[in-house]
Amino acid sequence: MNCEIIAVGSELLTPHRQDTNSLYLTARLNELGVAVIFKTIVGDRRAHLTQSVKIALERSDIVVTMGGLGPTEDDLTRQAVADALDIRLRRNPEIVGALYARFAARRAQMTENNARQADVLDGSIILDNGRGTAPGQLLDTVYAGHRKLVILLPGPPSELKAMFDAQCVERLREVLPKRVIAQRTLKAAMIGESQADARIAPIYSAYRDVETTVLAHAGDITLNLSCSKATLEQAQARVDELAGKLEEELDEFVYSSQGEMLEQIVLDYLGMRGATLAVAESCTGGLIAERLTGISGSSRCFLGGAVVYSNELKTLLAGVPPTMLEDYGAVSREVARALAEGIRRKTSAGIGLGVTGIAGPGGGTEEKPVGLVYAAISDGKQTDVVERRFGGDREQIRRLASQQGLDLVRRRLM
Repeated sequence: MNCEIIAVGSELLTPHRQDTNSLYLTARLNELGVAVIFKTIVGDRRAHLTQSVKIALERSDIVVTMGGLGPTEDDLTRQAVADALDIRLRRNPEIVGALYARFAARRAQMTENNARQADVLDGSIILDNGRGTAPGQLLDTVYAGHRKLVILLPGPPSELKAMFDAQCVERLREVLPKRVIAQRTLKAAMIGESQADARIAPIYSAYRDVETTVLAHAGDITLNLSCSKATLEQAQARVDELAGKLEEELDEFVYSSQGEMLEQIVLDYLGMRGATLAVAESCTGGLIAERLTGISGSSRCFLGGAVVYSNELKTLLAGVPPTMLEDYGAVSREVARALAEGIRRKTSAGIGLGVTGIAGPGGGTEEKPVGLVYAAISDGKQTDVVERRFGGDREQIRRLASQQGLDLVRRRLM
């Protein structure tokens, strides 16, 4: 079965508020074998909300609304769902009584508009709200000749999560066909999205029962695999079979088979080999160190590093000869090599990493354009330097440069 989630609230259509509830619900629904096929955000207009519910009912087995169940004039979810299903709302006296009791316990006066929260769809199951005033509702109904489940949940995350877990999960298990979704996430570094897809599309296209999505971001390719079967064993077997073939095809580009971040993999490799790392960063401005230290326990393998933005600090902290800077420039293969070798010596690290480049938007020349990056790695025996020319804005170039640097370390340790 599939589901559509409708997030209700005009505030979600502004830059100031973000929907996070749907991420939580998607994970919980997937555990029940339900695929979320649409997510809709709609403002507080009754006509727009009614239309959204109708569209969802036409294309989805389960419709979940989030928000719009409060006492104010713009809380219109109950009315819109009633309009879409052409059923009546009835005011439930027990809920009204409970509301009065709740306000009385707090020695507060209940205004009349709070009673709107007691309006219940004909035939629905009331979902108690232990953390707020607005109850939810669950309706098992028929729309256009097909069975539909409609669930109305409050908007505040603490209320929504508690209500769904305590009162919806078991009810859904009782009525849903037995399905389980298995998932795997593969990650690859420093291969273009089109290049990767050209290699793997013929493989994953043959697995029609496994949904494969390809996401690209700043030198990172994420492959999300998902399969729904009657048992977890069946679903996992299909996902794992496809994952194995994709890993084999992308070979050394794949750094994670379970969704870990590249910085986590680098630290894992360092730990397994008893190695230590230090970095000398110019254009990345400490981004590589920030990514590594964002992982708990990184101090066991990552000694630290230096942000050597000026030529003076390249010499002082990483031992780059001033004559080299004069002869080749700060952004050069030679300086990247010197940064990696110098920071390794200065810190007594097993591995030194150096990165220098032009992040832009200014500072580029015809010979050395914006996006030119050199990354070097040294282990005391061998030093390798990679030259890349990245596109994008300053933030993208810095992120790509950090990804290239970390991937150099991963490949050296493989």
